[in-house]
Amino acid sequence: MFTRYYRELLHFLGRSVKDHHTAADLAQESYARVLAAQKSGEDITDPRALLYRTARNLLIDRHRHSQVRRAVHGESLPEVDGDDDALSRLVAPAAFEPEVAAASQQSVQALLATIGDLPVRCRQAFMLHKFEGLSHAEVAEQMGVSVKMVEKHIRTGLQACRACLEQQEGTLTARAGTPSLGQDEDSSEARP
Repeated sequence: MFTRYYRELLHFLGRSVKDHHTAADLAQESYARVLAAQKSGEDITDPRALLYRTARNLLIDRHRHSQVRRAVHGESLPEVDGDDDALSRLVAPAAFEPEVAAASQQSVQALLATIGDLPVRCRQAFMLHKFEGLSHAEVAEQMGVSVKMVEKHIRTGLQACRACLEQQEGTLTARAGTPSLGQDEDSSEARP
């Protein structure tokens, strides 16, 4: 987990504090807290999101502590609007918000279920091509079928995944009360 997200987290923190050493300290503290939570037996479903949330909280704490120090030492505090701007820069990317992460996880689960529901040979060809990175010819050779059959299986898999995603998009936009993208009533064209 450390090497996987460290540079990304360090870059995020570095943009916020403008000091490499402070950013490295905050990144280390974020990892220490997440690892401590993990060791305590907490179920961590998305460590990356937890790292960003922890880092953001540490940044907010640091900002508050610096305000207290300035107040104690008689320095003037910045305007409230300035504080809002500083705090708004500390927000992690929207993809790490719990609602977005949950929706993303649901979409992944739905896609995996869709792939799992494909006919056996279709699923095998689709997975060999998409997950193993084999070419159509390599899949055909491994499965003992023609390249045309592999293309048909992969096309079927892609259509099923596309339908699943469109259904997920429709479900999410229906919850939000907005029309789905690309689904105008006047539009008779199907998306590719």
